[in-house]
Amino acid sequence: MNSQDQITIYQSTDGSVRLEVTLDQDTVWLTQRQLSSLFDKDVRTINEHIHNVLAEQELAAGATIRKFRIVQQEGERKVNREIEHYNLDMIISVGYRVNSKKGTQFRIWASNILKRYLVQGYALNEQKLHTQQQKLVDLKQAIALSSRLFQQKDLTASESQGILSILEQYSHALTVLDDYDHQRLQVTGIQQAGQRRISYDEAIQQIRLWREQEKLGGLFGNEKDDSFKSSLETIYQTFGGTELYPSIEEKSANLLYFIVKNHSFSDGNKRIAAALFVWFLARHDYLLNADGEKRIADNALVAFTLLIAESKPEEKDTMVKVIINLINGNNP
Repeated sequence: MNSQDQITIYQSTDGSVRLEVTLDQDTVWLTQRQLSSLFDKDVRTINEHIHNVLAEQELAAGATIRKFRIVQQEGERKVNREIEHYNLDMIISVGYRVNSKKGTQFRIWASNILKRYLVQGYALNEQKLHTQQQKLVDLKQAIALSSRLFQQKDLTASESQGILSILEQYSHALTVLDDYDHQRLQVTGIQQAGQRRISYDEAIQQIRLWREQEKLGGLFGNEKDDSFKSSLETIYQTFGGTELYPSIEEKSANLLYFIVKNHSFSDGNKRIAAALFVWFLARHDYLLNADGEKRIADNALVAFTLLIAESKPEEKDTMVKVIINLINGNNP
């Protein structure tokens, strides 16, 4: 087991002892060498006391001894080794046997540290659970909106399949509560690195290029007002020096929503919105996932563009959240 995840520093009041203490499974763990430093006894004495604790069945080895992989200096080399560690129960038992006041001091410190970590861990899990419960609400709203679109529109087979694909990709939120109960919950970060600002002139030039390539006619991409320029400026908006949409996912999702809803062009609003969404992700090298597949399939993007067009203003947050989670497929 890797011990690099939870490490805290213990230092005795007189400064004579300083240890890197491993925290895992609601307790602290020390090696024999660390116990030797803590109690100011040689390793052979510590080993003898541990042997006696186990032989007298005061404690069970399975509950008090674990191996953690650590990096240690051996001569001029740093070597990875699995080293036996002993939990707080064993540390206290050995401390009593060597009659060490330092053991009492360490026990008090460890108890306070464990209480603090338990409180912090509880608060973090509560926050994660709240986030995932909100995603369940978002999923229900997405399903309701999809149902409404099915009833109101004559959809092609591809568009229908796209909506089903959206719901399938997003439905992993339904497993979140079970994952939480079984300590499998993982939440990954959104992508903030490697961004470049897309200018209005670049975007308009790209739209004109599509119009020429596809021979789409003069009305395609013809701006009715300044709302398209406003949409681009909005995704880079800041407040107090902080971006309102700091990640690639948030910028692209809001750009898709704004272009669809603002009807900035005389013709081709939904097609332009979907194409610029793909173009924006591609410009940030974020269009494809690690397997080389599009983060959102073409038919799913078409279907979701329709969902946005039919959505109500109060459903904006739901639309944007679903897009973000579809882009960032690792995020439950």
